[in-house]
Amino acid sequence: MNINLYNTLTKKKEKFIPINSSSVKMYACGPTLYSNPHIGNFRPIIIFDVLFRVLRLTFGEDRVNYVRNITDIDDKIIDKANELNITTDQLVELTQKTYHQNLNSLSILSPTHEPKATNYISKMIEMIA
Repeated sequence: MNINLYNTLTKKKEKFIPINSSSVKMYACGPTLYSNPHIGNFRPIIIFDVLFRVLRLTFGEDRVNYVRNITDIDDKIIDKANELNITTDQLVELTQKTYHQNLNSLSILSPTHEPKATNYISKMIEMIA
């Protein structure tokens, strides 16, 4: 089965050919967890879930590496945690639990990896420094 995707650079539908023939890698920004998720948070997640499923069917479940991050530090998170008089970690833990429950209710597949941004801040700084 061929997958054709719209290329925003060429403004054409093009056949998807993985950079590496032995695996397919995809990355999607996940939510910023400062409040209960809403429908706007789930729209991109659903779109990437459909793409993840199609890629797994096409190339094999074990050949698709899907990373969707969790933004666990942000001004909105800090402000909301201060408002509730809890730590940012406590706020993220509460909202992440609800977020994952909602994903399960929507039958969204878990990504291969779901790293928290705070675990990679030093690498991010290194990349942009």
